[in-house]
Amino acid sequence: MEADGFVSRRTSAERPGVDSRVAAGAAAEAEFRWLGGRLLDATGGFVGSLSPRLPGEQDFAPVLHRAAPTPTSAEPDIDYEGLPQGATTGTHMLAGAVAGIMEHCLMYPVDCVKTRMQSLHPEPGARYRNVMDALRQIVRTEGLWRPIRGVNVLAVGAGPAHALYFACYEKIKFRLSDAIHPGANSHFANGMAGCMATVLHDAIMNPAEVVKQRMQMFNSPYRSVLDCVGSLRRREGPAAFYRSYTTQLTMNVPFQALHFMTYEYLQELLNPHRQYNPSSHVVSGALAGALAAAATTPLDVCKTLLNTQEAQAIHVIQAEAATAGGAAAAAAPVSRHISGLGEAFRTVYRMGGVPAFFKGVQARIIYQMPSTAISWSVYEFFKYIITKRQHERRLRGDRDGDK
Repeated sequence: MEADGFVSRRTSAERPGVDSRVAAGAAAEAEFRWLGGRLLDATGGFVGSLSPRLPGEQDFAPVLHRAAPTPTSAEPDIDYEGLPQGATTGTHMLAGAVAGIMEHCLMYPVDCVKTRMQSLHPEPGARYRNVMDALRQIVRTEGLWRPIRGVNVLAVGAGPAHALYFACYEKIKFRLSDAIHPGANSHFANGMAGCMATVLHDAIMNPAEVVKQRMQMFNSPYRSVLDCVGSLRRREGPAAFYRSYTTQLTMNVPFQALHFMTYEYLQELLNPHRQYNPSSHVVSGALAGALAAAATTPLDVCKTLLNTQEAQAIHVIQAEAATAGGAAAAAAPVSRHISGLGEAFRTVYRMGGVPAFFKGVQARIIYQMPSTAISWSVYEFFKYIITKRQHERRLRGDRDGDK
């Protein structure tokens, strides 16, 4: 349509004589208008001027100037896996802290049952058939709040531990993946990132785990968390809070490597485009947690023994040492504590054989499946929400700057 010297047309990328920048705009279906020898964009913004055509010249001889960007109503999709620059670490830490606290607090009653079912020589009042039977007996004989006794110390430890855990994992995963397979997922990078993140996580969580498991045991002598911490420090020294650290690392490094590799593999199958998909995060997290938990149960039994220092297990060790050594052993001081992964393995085997290494495996899987599902779904949700808000603020700032 043409009126009063005004021509409205859509440019074509094939039209000769058009500057490459105009062609790029044409390829994007941008509308330009020619008015009085000037080239305007769809919003009326000045793009370039056109000189009169001389014989033998091409149709256009544009002198282009930078055009203001045209705002669009449709915003680009938010890639929450690629967080805004400068906010990545903080976002991961905040999302990880919330995920860790929710994971441990919501599943704490099942964790209490797991600790008791891993006891090598449980007292008559602490022998349970399964998880539900254990919860019913604990509530009936010890009170409604007994299954969550000690949850406060775990919440205090889980926040900073999981903040470092997820931030370290994401940072190392992306850097290793870029170095090994640029632009693609690397199972080796996922496993290595999980292992390195575990070292930081366990350094913070180990003291909380010791106190938590002492509070969870049947007939625990401690009145409160502070009473437990003070008693441990006075009677066993500061080393008691890290007696199981090497064992916990020995357990958690393969656990987390298997956990993260399985999770990322399942995400490739269930969520190949890596969008925010709650159902895929829940399923992947639950299956990854179950597999890793079942495979590392023997190490978890040893860790529980080192943390709780079961009196019956210590008596067995002392009796065997006295019997084997005779008079010489009687004169020598006998260790009052079980220390080290090797001694824990020997003690578990002496007291129950091979089946003892799988005590509480049902409770551990029942604990880990929803636990890891909660952790991943909450983590991905908060990462998505925080990233989306940062993205929206950045877009608003860009629009304000253009005005």
